[in-house]
Amino acid sequence: MKRRNFVKKTVLSSIATLIGVDIVFGTTMPNGYQPIILQDPDPYKMFNKDKGMEVLNDRPWNIEAKAHLLDDKITPNKFMFIRNNGLIPENIESKTWTLTIDGESVKQQKTYTLADLKSKFTEYTYQLTLECGGNGRSEFDPPAKGNQWTVGAVSCAQWTGVRLRDILEDTGIKDNAVYIGYHAADTHLSGDQKKEPISRGVPMSKALQDETLLAYKMNGEDIPLAHGYPLRLVAGGWPASVSGKWVNRISIRNKIHDGTKMTGTAYRIPCESIVPGEKVKDEDMCIIESMPVKSLITYPKSGAMIDQGKKLDIRGHAWAGELEVTKMEYSIDFGATWKECPIEKPVNRLAWQHFSASVDFPKKGYYEVWAKATDSKGTSQPMILPGWNPKGYLNNACHRIAIKVK
Repeated sequence: MKRRNFVKKTVLSSIATLIGVDIVFGTTMPNGYQPIILQDPDPYKMFNKDKGMEVLNDRPWNIEAKAHLLDDKITPNKFMFIRNNGLIPENIESKTWTLTIDGESVKQQKTYTLADLKSKFTEYTYQLTLECGGNGRSEFDPPAKGNQWTVGAVSCAQWTGVRLRDILEDTGIKDNAVYIGYHAADTHLSGDQKKEPISRGVPMSKALQDETLLAYKMNGEDIPLAHGYPLRLVAGGWPASVSGKWVNRISIRNKIHDGTKMTGTAYRIPCESIVPGEKVKDEDMCIIESMPVKSLITYPKSGAMIDQGKKLDIRGHAWAGELEVTKMEYSIDFGATWKECPIEKPVNRLAWQHFSASVDFPKKGYYEVWAKATDSKGTSQPMILPGWNPKGYLNNACHRIAIKVK
């Protein structure tokens, strides 16, 4: 008995060390029982994701798509990336959910229920591109800290909700308003209810755009829990971190919002180019706003093989933050020459655009197809990694796939 108790205490101590807190009533836990926190959950079932998705982290959950999984013009839930900073809230009741608008620059603090939002304000639907600021981080050298996203932390779903502008105007905005900041129901990884996992925001000019929504539907249905049910902010074209999930409060600020992950190196890059690995002072870091021009080949899957003499049909998407993509090109000779291909107009502002081409290859062998987009200001994607930054943000280098002609 003493031996069994000693072993049990040792096991409990090890589990407590692993999860960072004591197991209350651990001594009554049945022998051989594995606490839920240590059981291996199936994220594909939990979040209704395709088995081809890649799990980068489970605390918090961070999951990305592969390029070929993003072939749909409107991204379905099963292929949408998940980027969390805290723990997903539990036991949400949409009937009792409220949104409070407050802050130094609100004329009248107000609280709305979901029913209020749906009945008092006009509903809008837009396709909006959301991309994690760290998408492509895995390519930086020296390595940058954070989830090692490859290319799949991007999506363009159809979002339905009410304009944030309409709600802010209903409460009244003071003349000194410069920023909004969101607050949400997710929990800090530490479990400390006083800490926010993330609380970011945008300048008033972005908050008041037509396409900035407080959304309650995604692709025509209630937003899945992992993507912000029952209410989230969606501000397309900017890093997805400003599109807060599970939003229950928005503050109108008389200064740049100073919430969690608005300072230091979080979603900020050096205002001027630096030597890779160099440290940068906080005051020399600039907040990321509009995302850079970028594109993705979604068909075929990298590694495809075709017979000599046959053309290869390729397709994909391109986007440019607040701007529009005006030219799309591809190369099969490692960027030595480029051929232009058709690019569709966006369905609405801030939606990604679709391109396609039929590619000829001169003879048998190994090739790479590179894609390059150019935005409405004439800025093109770089062929290689852009300037290094401490957190590995804004990698918009040309996407490329491998092809064998046999």
